[in-house]
Amino acid sequence: MKLAVMQPYFLPYIGYFQLIAAADLFVVYDNIKYTKKGWINRNRMLLNGVAATFSLPLKSGSDRLHVRDRELAGHFDPEDLLNKFKGAYRRAPYFAQTLPLVEQIVRNEDANLFRFLHHSIVKVCAHLGIATGIRISSQLAVDAELKSEDKVLALCEAVGAGTYVNSIGGIELYSKEVFRRKGIDLQFIQSKPFEYPQFGGPFVPWLSIIDVMMFNPLDAVRGSIATDYELL
Repeated sequence: MKLAVMQPYFLPYIGYFQLIAAADLFVVYDNIKYTKKGWINRNRMLLNGVAATFSLPLKSGSDRLHVRDRELAGHFDPEDLLNKFKGAYRRAPYFAQTLPLVEQIVRNEDANLFRFLHHSIVKVCAHLGIATGIRISSQLAVDAELKSEDKVLALCEAVGAGTYVNSIGGIELYSKEVFRRKGIDLQFIQSKPFEYPQFGGPFVPWLSIIDVMMFNPLDAVRGSIATDYELL
């Protein structure tokens, strides 16, 4: 059984969904610290030909809080965020196909950050036909104090994984030999470039999955998620 593990992100790039699709089980971290400078509650869309950041505003909270303990700010206006997407992509060829999904995600009334993000990941996976099972890290019998490689190995053991698939960014962090000694095959996923027309301007890569879906037919997106990567 192949396992992948990742913290939640808000409407992340296509590589995140390739990681999910490459595994039999995907575990999403909820008991991990929220990082202000990361991408947990923000991403990028195409606006007037350039990358522009969109985000979920959060209530003030301690830097020590886990993602599951953070809340959306009271002033968060789903319609305002939806209007930004509409303004950016109204002329995109697959706007009508993609907008209902975006509305379901953004209009989620749950103010808990983790549950909001988890809902969005599940919805996108369903839309893209990704059948990988998704579980939440705190629901598994793993010592919450474990860190990095030790925590991943414990998660593999908890679910009986024989293979662990990690994003390419972890290639300097995790040792194939350490995993091999535990009877686990460690693989790294590297996304291949997936270029497509964006209103006729220069291509801006690695934007939110929403950008990919706005400009491409669903079959093409599903095909890219299934095949446009290498396992190293």
